[in-house]
Amino acid sequence: MENGTPNPAPAADTKPGTATAAAGDGKEQPPPQKTEAQLKKEAKKQAKLDKFKQKQDKKAKQDSKPKGEKKEKKVTKEKPVIRYEKDTPPGEKKDVVGDLPDAYSPPYVEAAWYPWWEKMGFFKPEYGGRVVSKPNPKGTFMMVIPPPNVTGSLHLGHALTNAVQDSLTRWHRMRGETVLWNPGCDHAGIATQVVVEKRLWKEKKLSRHDLGREKFVEEVWKWKNEKGHRIYGQLKRLGSSFDWERSCFTMDDKLSTAVKEAFVRLHQDGTIYRSNRLVNWSCTLKSAISDIEVEKRELTGRTLLSVPGYDSKVEFGVLVYFAYKIEGSDDELIVATTRIETMLGDTAVAVHPEDERYKKYHGKRVVHPFRNCTMPVVADDFVDKEFGTGCVKITPAHDPNDYDCGKRNNLEFIDMLDDDGLITVCDQFKGMKRFHARKAVLKALKEKGLYKETKDNPMVVPICSRSKDIVEPMLKPQWYVDCTEMAQQSMDAVEKGELKVIPDAHIKTWNSWLGNIRPWCISRQLWWGHRIPVYFVTVDDASVTKGDENDNHYWVSGRTEEEARKNAAERFKVSEDKISLKQDEDVLDTWFSSALFPFSIFGWPNQTEDLEAFYPGTLLETGHDILFFWVARMVMFGLKLTGKLPFKYVYLHAMVRDAHGRKMSKSLGNVIDPVDVINGISLQGLHKILEEGNLDGKEIERAKAGQKADYPTGIPECGTDALRFALCAYTSQGRDINLDVLRVDGYRRFCNKMWNATKFALMALGDGFKPVPKLELSLSESLIDRWILSKLSAAVKTCEQGWPLYDFPGITTAIYAFWLYELCDVYLEYLKPVLQSDNTAAIATSRQVLYTCLGVGLRLISPFMPFISEELYQRLPRRTGDAPPSICVTPYPETSDHPWFDERLEKDVELAQNVISKARSMRADYNLTKQRADMYLKCSDKDLASTLQNYVAFIQTLSSSGSIHILTNDGQPPIGCAMATVSDKCEVHLQLTGLVDTSKEIEKLEKRISSLTSQQTRLQETMDKPDYESKVPENVKKTNSEKMLQTQNELEKITDAIKMFKIVAEAADN
Repeated sequence: MENGTPNPAPAADTKPGTATAAAGDGKEQPPPQKTEAQLKKEAKKQAKLDKFKQKQDKKAKQDSKPKGEKKEKKVTKEKPVIRYEKDTPPGEKKDVVGDLPDAYSPPYVEAAWYPWWEKMGFFKPEYGGRVVSKPNPKGTFMMVIPPPNVTGSLHLGHALTNAVQDSLTRWHRMRGETVLWNPGCDHAGIATQVVVEKRLWKEKKLSRHDLGREKFVEEVWKWKNEKGHRIYGQLKRLGSSFDWERSCFTMDDKLSTAVKEAFVRLHQDGTIYRSNRLVNWSCTLKSAISDIEVEKRELTGRTLLSVPGYDSKVEFGVLVYFAYKIEGSDDELIVATTRIETMLGDTAVAVHPEDERYKKYHGKRVVHPFRNCTMPVVADDFVDKEFGTGCVKITPAHDPNDYDCGKRNNLEFIDMLDDDGLITVCDQFKGMKRFHARKAVLKALKEKGLYKETKDNPMVVPICSRSKDIVEPMLKPQWYVDCTEMAQQSMDAVEKGELKVIPDAHIKTWNSWLGNIRPWCISRQLWWGHRIPVYFVTVDDASVTKGDENDNHYWVSGRTEEEARKNAAERFKVSEDKISLKQDEDVLDTWFSSALFPFSIFGWPNQTEDLEAFYPGTLLETGHDILFFWVARMVMFGLKLTGKLPFKYVYLHAMVRDAHGRKMSKSLGNVIDPVDVINGISLQGLHKILEEGNLDGKEIERAKAGQKADYPTGIPECGTDALRFALCAYTSQGRDINLDVLRVDGYRRFCNKMWNATKFALMALGDGFKPVPKLELSLSESLIDRWILSKLSAAVKTCEQGWPLYDFPGITTAIYAFWLYELCDVYLEYLKPVLQSDNTAAIATSRQVLYTCLGVGLRLISPFMPFISEELYQRLPRRTGDAPPSICVTPYPETSDHPWFDERLEKDVELAQNVISKARSMRADYNLTKQRADMYLKCSDKDLASTLQNYVAFIQTLSSSGSIHILTNDGQPPIGCAMATVSDKCEVHLQLTGLVDTSKEIEKLEKRISSLTSQQTRLQETMDKPDYESKVPENVKKTNSEKMLQTQNELEKITDAIKMFKIVAEAADN
């Protein structure tokens, strides 16, 4: 710059020599004429410069902003939710007149259908005028729901169960069978009582004891009637096709009658008896609990845990060593325990009979330091000589192993805890809470010099799932079921094939559980539930000895108190007026009534029409986690009480875990309500659910972090159909499903694809379209018409074979592939130019084929996606005037009605699709978005060329190509083509002259040559080995030779292509 005046910049294309010459002549010279190639090159260069300038301007603008200023957020416009807003009274058919909305919307699609299905009676076995007592030639399908707890709300595990069960139910219904899927709800003794007690305290500051038993039970019924139907609403939301008029509650009169009948029969034949044995005791609930209600928490060592009723955390995961002194000696025996407070109830020390270290103490006694008594040293071979010191403290009333040892050695059983978990022995500890006593006992042992050491100890802590209290083994007089004979019958049924367990990998577990079965404790110290119909007898007669409550002889059962009184009078041979009865306060384990569910719902023991028609049932479908707790007990009680198996098949689905393979846990924040997947929920909404739950502060924060990691923007609205389909697609006959909830959104997009496909198809069919009564192949179909019908037939066959095998992944994959990859991606694209042509015959034929694909495709998917399939099916015209009113009662497609499979045709079309795929890939590589490049197919095989000639129009349409030329023998594509190999006998060439950068294409091909050359070298080295010919199998040698030939052919073709691009580049430069 001089004197503030800028020097003019030379033009971008000005050469120094040219500028000087022009100035020297003093005359204006005309610019040289440029070639077309040069002009294109300059334009391309200028475009790049412009783009670079735009980037620089944008960067400068951003840099000019103050550093603290935030970037403007891009405002995304939320799409309005499409809803069904027509005035349709509940139970009336949805109005489907008018066009489909532009996009799929779950709220729109799912509206109004379920009430109509219910009102029409589609879910009832009597639908269509059937009489259930009359055999249906097509068969009967009956299944009961695993009754969910009345207190509960659905989680994804329930959703999986119902998706699988409803899909099966709908399939059987569409096959024309008499179908009953019976709903019901479990009274959930402990869970419900806890919920109502908390509510009472929160609202009225009253305990159940303040109210008394009768009033409290009234409160529970009141709560049940107010809140207990929520779960039924959720089941309806999932589309579950139950016969709701047959729904049952396990405390209904009908089921309660069955419970009394079962107990009385089993008690009177000795199967049920009273015994004083160890139970799982919850001090918080003051009740025995079942094994399934015990969570086993594994600890790796010392751990502090929160326990209800304690201000400070309690230490677990340690082994405390202490000594018992031998009576009359300074010798001592060192023992170890994880529960030091239980030493207050010790009644012996055990050693192994062959342990030389302790043989001299056999028959000796040790001194208990706090009870002022001595205890025997017993020899028992259950002791492991190698573990610890080889000495074991024995607490028969508070440990299962010690209980057995105590029975074998006739030891004293001391109850050291009461029902509240307070110490009952030793004055210095009496009345203490058990875990306060833990510290006090340890301190006292130290003071007496008996404490030795404390070590970390991996252990399992039993925790009550309902109260979160530490479970205590407690000695209680309870009612037990002797399951030995029933268990053997149940194993025999599976062994003989009378009961099929699917997958059969679970048979080993079945036999293991039943083969090692123990007496089943059925007493629960609750007020809500079936009160045990058994009475303690007091006889006002001097000749009858006063009874003990542990003695079976003084307990009588009866369906009524009058019947029990009569039974007691007969047993003790006195008149009824001398009998006083007191009913047991306890209720029965909830699993007792659940075990009767398959026949109690039909009015057993009365011989009702439903019992005759639907018992035994067909299938029991559930998760494998309750194989023993529910399934085995149903089988045992069915055989024992009815003489029949309750069902023929047991299908056990996998358990749902989160996307990381973790068990669903509220504290991890991964327990998801399926309704939140259906409706969608924000991250804040998920957090709010956590805050309203029962987790402590730290657990809430951890759970929130988990939710934020997995669902940073919440869960999108997926709809019921997508959720059901995803769950069934995930289902495999394994043990676990790692469910990524966000993958469900992918199936929502699949629903949108089906929606758009049907919308297009309806426009293509037109208002006046009338489907033929039955599609029969004629000579008018095109090859692609016949191909899509062949693919449809294959999908029908896969489904037909998959349903009886419970192959849900196979079925869902076949249906998904047909709709997405075959109908939408191929056939509909192929149809567009056909429908725009003047060929009326081809249009008419393709419309019939399209209608068939839609109708059959919707029926195939209907069991999984009931809402969208109904919505779209109702928009289609019917083949005949007497067609069923709903897709859910329309026949499911069968192979015999769709005999169009053509393997040869499918292979030919696959070849054409490979050509299309290569062409599309090339178009993407060269960014050809709108240009239609001419295609040259070079074939070294005349038959191949002839086959492809039949699909020229198909290839042209789906590859967006210009003209298509098929070359054979010496025919060569023109200069300027890009090439890709379909096989060693076929190449695709796209004419790209003027459309692509040739130097870029040369670079790509040279990289491919390098890769192929490396492969060829490695293969040649293998084939050149000295022992190759003698040691390598013939088939491997043949494969290697073919690979070598194919590689060589491709290298030659690529070399030729590079030469071609170089020629094109040279021509362009010139």
